[in-house]
Amino acid sequence: MPGLLRGVARTAVVAGTATAVSNRVSRRQQGRWAQQEYQEAPPQPAPAAPPPAAPAPSADDMSSRIDQLKQLGELKAQGVLTEAEFEEQKRRILG
Repeated sequence: MPGLLRGVARTAVVAGTATAVSNRVSRRQQGRWAQQEYQEAPPQPAPAAPPPAAPAPSADDMSSRIDQLKQLGELKAQGVLTEAEFEEQKRRILG
């Protein structure tokens, strides 16, 4: 029985070492490929200016958004909406 355990332990050590070495070689090779691709890639143009900001909402529009948010809050408090649904609708309204 001790010989069997020794053999199993040796196999586990060899397999673990082989896995570690294989992973290290893979990471090193992947790093080399990434560096090679970076060097071969043409320089990227500067990013374009961000789009202009949306105009400020009017007072009527803002009050209707506030009313919608209040209704959403009430629906969430009543248990009709889940937290995720509430957040999604809030994002859509404030959008």
